Formats: sequence, structure tokens, C-alpha cells
Amino acid sequence: MKAEELLEIAIRAADDKRATDIVALDMKEVSLLADYFLIMTGGSDRQVQAIVDAIDDKVAEAGGPAVRIEGKKGSNWLLMDFGDLVVDVFVPDARAFYNLEKLWAQAPLVDLSAWLTEA
Repeated sequence: MKAEELLEIAIRAADDKRATDIVALDMKEVSLLADYFLIMTGGSDRQVQAIVDAIDDKVAEAGGPAVRIEGKKGSNWLLMDFGDLVVDVFVPDARAFYNLEKLWAQAPLVDLSAWLTEA
């Protein structure tokens, strides 16, 4: 599965679970860690878990790669590693604290408008 397909599946799954402030960074020219970083916010630790579960389910249904998840249930930040895609799901305070967008500011933003529903 191409990284772009994986990214779209993850974005749509997160959007379905009402993740907010969804941002994708194109890391291909910036880091060897992954092609894309996907960052989003859930309103509570329960919503963070629901978003992670939805992304995991949709990627598995599509025949995507197995995921490695860092963090524990009830955590304020969970990281999903699909190889070419790394997904970070935060509660608002943790996202503000870690500020990954600033850390990786040299990475171009990906236009997600085609994959997000209008709220």
C-alpha cells in the first residue's frame, strides 16, 4: 500500500471519529523516519483511544501494514507507527505542550481538504 493511500485512510477514519485540527506533514525531504506525519487532537483520552481504534481498524480492513502503538489506554497521547506513516493523536494540552508542528516546521503541509468533511 502506498503511503498516500495509507494517509487518506487514516485521515478519513480520524475525521469520522471527529478528530480536530488534523494536520499532515510531508516528511519525505525532511526525515528518514516516515513519509508522512499525521497529527490530530481528540477532546479526551477516551476520544483519543476511539480515534486510534478507528484508524487501526480501517487500515487493517484495507490490507494495510500492521501498526505499532506507543502509549497506554487512557493516555493523553498515542503514537501509531505504520512505517511510512506516523500518526500522533493528542488531547489538547499535550498537543500544545509537544507542539510537533513547530518541531517539524520545515516539513511542507499536505492539503487534506479532499479527505475531510465540512463541519
